Amino acid sequence: MLNSLLALISAYVLGSIPFAIIVVRILKGVDVRNYGSKNAGATNVYRVAGIKMALLVGLLDLAKGFAAVYIVPRIFQPSDPLSLLQLQLICTVAVVLGHMFTIFAGLKGGKGVLAAAGGFLALLPLEVGLAFGLFIIVLASTRYVSLGSILATLFLTLFVLFERFILNLHIPDELVALSIIITLVVVLAHRSNIGRLVAGTENKIGKSKDAD
Repeated sequence: MLNSLLALISAYVLGSIPFAIIVVRILKGVDVRNYGSKNAGATNVYRVAGIKMALLVGLLDLAKGFAAVYIVPRIFQPSDPLSLLQLQLICTVAVVLGHMFTIFAGLKGGKGVLAAAGGFLALLPLEVGLAFGLFIIVLASTRYVSLGSILATLFLTLFVLFERFILNLHIPDELVALSIIITLVVVLAHRSNIGRLVAGTENKIGKSKDAD
């Protein structure tokens, strides 16, 4: 089980790389955590440093999630008793937790959406593509990043459940369970945003504060 532990640690450390902090500090010379929502995520990067840096950070966060689930398990699995899928599931959880609780920034990172999306892209590419389409629609129509993130994450799990239990597609139960767990984690991370959405006080993209 040593390889399983090494895979988990590798995915967590990879998830912990705070690209929002690194990119803004290098290219703009400031700490993104001192401005806007003070969150180390792509949306706050947009508010602090503009769309180009936000897109760069978003792509990097997506890439680290994908790498942690697609590449890391394949490095360790050949000598590990766990199956490739089992290692991928472990690494998905690890990379999301690494992003949210980064060891490189006092355990305070982003809200895990892009890291989770990158991880699930390696597992469920079609479903992630559809969820991303919904995110774009919600963002374009409401300008709420938080709402788009929450609805896209919920859609992913609901669609997986539909495929598994209505269409009877071969989706492992462990993958279904993981999608539910990650969705709960992301929704809980956005609980303050949900409160502001209900109260009508959530900020829209282009204004002062939002979710990542």
